Amino acid sequence: MSASHDHSDRRTLPESRLIWALILTGGYLVAQVVGGIVFGSLALLSDAAHMFTDVMGLVIALAAIRLGKRRASPRRTFGYRRFEILAAALNAAILFIVAFYILFEAYKRLNQPAEVQSLPMLLVALGGLVVNLIAARLLMGGSRESLNVRGAYLEVLSDLLGSVAVIAGALLIFFTGWDWVDPVLAALIGLWVLPRTWVLLSQSVNILLEGTPEGIDLLKLQGELAALPGVSAVHDLHVWAVTSGENSLSVHLVMEQPDPGLIPQVRAVAEGYEIEHVTVQLETPAMREAEVHGHDTWR
Repeated sequence: MSASHDHSDRRTLPESRLIWALILTGGYLVAQVVGGIVFGSLALLSDAAHMFTDVMGLVIALAAIRLGKRRASPRRTFGYRRFEILAAALNAAILFIVAFYILFEAYKRLNQPAEVQSLPMLLVALGGLVVNLIAARLLMGGSRESLNVRGAYLEVLSDLLGSVAVIAGALLIFFTGWDWVDPVLAALIGLWVLPRTWVLLSQSVNILLEGTPEGIDLLKLQGELAALPGVSAVHDLHVWAVTSGENSLSVHLVMEQPDPGLIPQVRAVAEGYEIEHVTVQLETPAMREAEVHGHDTWR
């Protein structure tokens, strides 16, 4: 009977920072791959694999941001903003594959130890640490605004810690001659990234399934809406995110005398939950009884 729509402009993502991070990581990826092969270090190749996912993540993140800027159309009324979430899910899937591959290679290397040139390995890892520090600093701000950029940031961060581990391993191998340290480090790097990748994947899937955004208590929200003056029932309450940080709400409110003046109060409640887009339908009890539901509703 009555509807209200409220849109808020999203902050511009740091596209220039993504480009610089891509240039740095892409350039150093080649050095890591060559170093890992020439110097016989699985840990370096493990770090290079993570660096590759960094590059992939940054490329996809840039593509997602540029596609997300396209205007909405009658065919795609929300535009292309959800592509960002598809990209984040793809990044997570790639990270899973890489992590399991590293674990498999580490197992083989432990059974068949290989000589590792520790000093060149150390120098390459130091260079990787510097590159990852710069890239992580460039992406830190954007990771708070975008799930997709957060995915790229997590990949860089994991690679940064991987570089630290490789440096420690190279020093240990240099002073002790324990070549088995290299595959053990590679396995630890793979195990470290798995739970963080799972978090990224679960967040992406939740948005794709239009689940309730993280941090929003739907029952509490329903209670606040039901407590508004004149509201006798709340139903068909849905809260979802089109993309990260862009939450929407739709709800039906039952009133004896529907009052459009209630809409600003509903919007105020929604703003307390960082919900930007609000759609409200006001109904009388008779309308509610006559309404036929042709869709699923949790209540």
